[in-house]
Amino acid sequence: MQIPTQLNTEALSRLPDNLATPGYDRSALRVGIVHFGVGGFHRAHQAMYLDRLMNEGKALDWAICGVGVLPGDKRMREVMEDQDCLYTLVTKHADGKREGRVIGSMAEYLHAPENPEAVIEKMASERVRIVSLTVTEGGYNFHHVTGEFDAENPNVAADLQPGAVPATTFGLVVEALSRRRARGLQPFTMMSCDNIQGNGDVARKMFTSFARLKDADLAAWIEQHVSFPNSMVDRITPVTTDEDREAIAGEFGVTDAWPVVSEPFVQWVLEDRFPLGRPPFDDVGVQLVDDVEPYELMKLRLLNVSHQGQCYFGYLAGYRYAHEVCQDPLFAKFLMDYMTYEGQPTLAPVPGIDIEDYKQTLIDRFSNPHIRDTLARLCAESSDRIPKWLLPVVRINLDNDGDIFRSAGIVASWARYAEGTDEEGAPIQVVDRLAEPLMAAAQQQREDPLAFIANREVFGDLIDSERFVAAYTEALSNLHQRGARAAVEVLVNSSTS
Repeated sequence: MQIPTQLNTEALSRLPDNLATPGYDRSALRVGIVHFGVGGFHRAHQAMYLDRLMNEGKALDWAICGVGVLPGDKRMREVMEDQDCLYTLVTKHADGKREGRVIGSMAEYLHAPENPEAVIEKMASERVRIVSLTVTEGGYNFHHVTGEFDAENPNVAADLQPGAVPATTFGLVVEALSRRRARGLQPFTMMSCDNIQGNGDVARKMFTSFARLKDADLAAWIEQHVSFPNSMVDRITPVTTDEDREAIAGEFGVTDAWPVVSEPFVQWVLEDRFPLGRPPFDDVGVQLVDDVEPYELMKLRLLNVSHQGQCYFGYLAGYRYAHEVCQDPLFAKFLMDYMTYEGQPTLAPVPGIDIEDYKQTLIDRFSNPHIRDTLARLCAESSDRIPKWLLPVVRINLDNDGDIFRSAGIVASWARYAEGTDEEGAPIQVVDRLAEPLMAAAQQQREDPLAFIANREVFGDLIDSERFVAAYTEALSNLHQRGARAAVEVLVNSSTS
């Protein structure tokens, strides 16, 4: 058996023919983008699009400098150094076909805790024209009910101290903008690629709020001169496992410490607001638009809510992977009914999108058995996700006398999941920033059915809605008395209003 080749620049010419490699001279790359949050999604999405462009001989001056701000990101820095910032992206098709490509669009990786000055100066350099973000919903540091910047966050408070060496993304970015302003340089564009409605607008509010606490004049300059385009991004990218690494070594003959696996589907809709220019993203399938909101609401309220609609019910019913749930006709119908009768009515027309085809494509994507997206991943950080993705659907439909019982059922399934044990009595590891208070409330709900949704920080005033409370308590009762599958059957068999 042939020994796999360690991935690095020197090895590219020796890799097998079934693994595509960069068709461009990586020594000619120049960093034009600094990116915070180099996880699997970024490397399967934005970095992949840039690699496509570079393989067409374009965007060689738009290479990425990745940045990690957490202590744990040191491991990524070590891997990227060992592999010359190369990594393998494997696309897994539903029929079992696997396509491998070495992505070469990242030219550099910096670990901010080890060298914050290098990160700041990289962004302050004239070559850098875009700073992009995939820092997850929690990375924007806003209060989940008020939407205001959380200045009491200890890390943020430390960065605001006079003379502090920046340690947060906010501190690093704002210091770089301050230096550009002082040097007479135009500011870079801040491009958010996170799953947040109005992600660019949220980024603008949070970064200017931080700047205002540090330097009011600088904040005013940022508000006036820095562009924060909104975007909608989509690609299912499960966590890379040791099994993936072993499979890549066996099939593609390469040893890669941090490869990425993803589904074939990929989408990026981006507002075209880049004062210092941008790569020609539209040449490789990115949709450049004036207003991204219709697209992002479609994705958040159909795809993202469907993730929540399958994960808690599915986990409680004994499934552990998304494809297992969505290959079950009962659960697939529940998700399609939610999308048709509750999610879709809250959406405006989406230019260029066939919604019926989009909904079916979602079910097909979720059913791909080779992605092996874990329900545990989809269940994590629910207090960041449910209020932004699902609860707006509930409120719009309450206001318009629309259906809400499936949405209420999803909330009830989260509440039951948060009790911390499945239907066999096995423990559930609840991963959430609010795990302690939510689990404590969930433990009380067999005696007090409203204990979970009484948390106004998460649910606002929904507990005051008689119609929502009735639908929620009925679903919760069915979950307790009959189990998850039977509860879904009731929801599927209920008539629409």
